[in-house]
Amino acid sequence: MTQVLIYLIAIVATTISLIITVILYTYAERKIIGFMQDRIGPNRVGPIGILQPVADVVKLLLKEVIRPSASNIYLFIIAPVLALAPALAAWAVIPINNGWVLADINVGLLYVLAMTSLGVYGIVIAGWASNSKYALLGAIRSSAQIISYEIPMAFAVLGVLMAAQSMNLTTIVEKQHGGILHWYWLPLLPLLVVYWVSAVAETNRLPFDVAEGESEIVAGFHVEYSGIPFALFFLAEYINMILVCFIAVLLFAGGWLSPFEGIPVLNKVFSWVPNVVWMFAKVAFFMLSFLWFRATFPRYRYDQLMRLGWKIFIPLTLLWIVVEAILIQLQLPPWFSI
Repeated sequence: MTQVLIYLIAIVATTISLIITVILYTYAERKIIGFMQDRIGPNRVGPIGILQPVADVVKLLLKEVIRPSASNIYLFIIAPVLALAPALAAWAVIPINNGWVLADINVGLLYVLAMTSLGVYGIVIAGWASNSKYALLGAIRSSAQIISYEIPMAFAVLGVLMAAQSMNLTTIVEKQHGGILHWYWLPLLPLLVVYWVSAVAETNRLPFDVAEGESEIVAGFHVEYSGIPFALFFLAEYINMILVCFIAVLLFAGGWLSPFEGIPVLNKVFSWVPNVVWMFAKVAFFMLSFLWFRATFPRYRYDQLMRLGWKIFIPLTLLWIVVEAILIQLQLPPWFSI
């Protein structure tokens, strides 16, 4: 009973922490992109606009939920939950420090891939249940995009699995001991690039947010949603953004390990820094890159998006996996030695 209570407290704490992080991230997104584009950003609600996300949450909570009369009420209601639940469930196996994880299972990597792939059902059901041609078209485009980029993302993850010889996320991090030059980003750099661009596409973020391109298709699969259900879709999107940042750090950037492990002088100077700080600092870098992309690149056309995934990323990942397999077979240290 005590163990169950501990898990419940950990689950509630994780969920609340994610919601608070999303609120702060939306504020940072507006201010940082405003700075990059020479704008002011939020500055009216609270000191320097810090309460603007709170005002947005209150607005969405109080806004009337309007349901199309011809929609399927049950599927219409369950779709946002199906989008949010897998995004939250994936965090069960994400470690933020050595031993700081809800479930340290041996197939953690496979579990994460399974959970992230389930989110597409919420999108498809939302478009279908709305009984709107615009919503259905947006759902089809979005689901095709997500499924297409799951393939190169899975191949990129497979490269890490081959290098670490494990699907346990904690073990993958431990295999990267030795400093920044021993992390997997260096030997698996093409796979890191493919993973990260695929992650941006899978989370429907600029420059790949063609499913929500207002100038093309009104607002995508959630065009008929308002109020709390609308907020749940965007909560799921931002939680997925944070999730892929953590996964990128765990797989390619040494997780919570210090970048100065292989440099005795610097390692001693920074020995006071807790491991979890290194983890959050690396995640913050990847989270910043999401905003950087949005402020920099124009939106891709849909045909360009599909071509990038199917004709460039998939062949590239397959080629690099073959190269990596050859290096493993030749037992070339230190990166791919078994």
